[in-house]
Amino acid sequence: MSRIEADKFAVQQWNKEKQILTPAARKVWNEGVIKFKQYQMAIAYRVFGTKPPAGRSLYISLHGGGNAPVAVNDQQWENQRTLYNIKEGLVIVPRAPTNTWNLWHEDHIDNFIDSLIRYSVVMEDVDPDKVYIMGYSAGGDGVFQLAPRMADRFAAASMMAGHPGDAEMRNLRNLPFSIFIGGLDSAYNRNKLAIKYNKKLDSLHRSDTKGFDHQFHLYPDKPHWLDHQDTIAISWMSGYIRHTFPEKVVWVQDNRLQSRFYWLSAPLESAKVGDAAEVSRKGNIITISHNSFDVLEINLNDVLVNLDQPITIIEDGKILFHKKLNRNFETIKQSVKQYQDPRLIFSTKLVISNHKVNEKKSFKSKLRK
Repeated sequence: MSRIEADKFAVQQWNKEKQILTPAARKVWNEGVIKFKQYQMAIAYRVFGTKPPAGRSLYISLHGGGNAPVAVNDQQWENQRTLYNIKEGLVIVPRAPTNTWNLWHEDHIDNFIDSLIRYSVVMEDVDPDKVYIMGYSAGGDGVFQLAPRMADRFAAASMMAGHPGDAEMRNLRNLPFSIFIGGLDSAYNRNKLAIKYNKKLDSLHRSDTKGFDHQFHLYPDKPHWLDHQDTIAISWMSGYIRHTFPEKVVWVQDNRLQSRFYWLSAPLESAKVGDAAEVSRKGNIITISHNSFDVLEINLNDVLVNLDQPITIIEDGKILFHKKLNRNFETIKQSVKQYQDPRLIFSTKLVISNHKVNEKKSFKSKLRK
């Protein structure tokens, strides 16, 4: 299969997938509710400005509240709709499916966020490379957790007045991240922890100067309410597009396992919390600096590498693989189903297991339904 044939087939497969997604997307847009298992999430959205040729921007905005009565969380949802106006794009404000303290980073939230993104692409012609996430208070808690574990979905993220919990910041290598906090916001040590986590990002950036782009905004005289000082996040985020195919990927599995992260993936049945990989590419040379996954998949296409030339895999200074790969229909089909993203379609795959490279198709990621 040539690159032209692979690209043509990828477009055909995405158009088929889009047709499959459209009835569910239209139902959500008409009813204003997304359902997943026993949960349902209401959404409110507004469209701003004129759609650019490449598609609209998407801003997902998470409300505060948390472990509070339903009426309080409903009020916070209503309030979130008024906080941020943009020049162009779609702003979606979802209502959390539960009223728990961790309402924005429970296991099911990732599924809802994925659905919001793909349905927005289908219904509003959103550009998948211009998706942003932000959140206030408990919504900020959610951004601290969701942005690292779903970093490959977003172009930038902004956290307002939230608590980091045990957020894994290493996954933010390719996702610009901003922190907004009041100096007097001492409840749950938010102010001190925001400073601590900014220092973590400072340290990560110093050791990897091409990654970990971040900003920190501390307002010394502000308590939990930032009095709209955080609205500058919109213009900052809008200046970025997604690093869809970064030259280096740092992936650490959080307590909510993911089957994909940029151009890496892993079968959920073999993945574990704490699995970590650091993989980089330069031309057709892919270097594995660290890998503790039992099975790690490297997904490739002609944007990432030149598939008309041999691919080299190096680990610990040793060449594990050096061979020309074939583009294939099955990998394209699988990646369309797994990623459901028109910009992340791959035409061939290598599987790393026990420090060996496997080209067989027997390794298939189990998709989280």
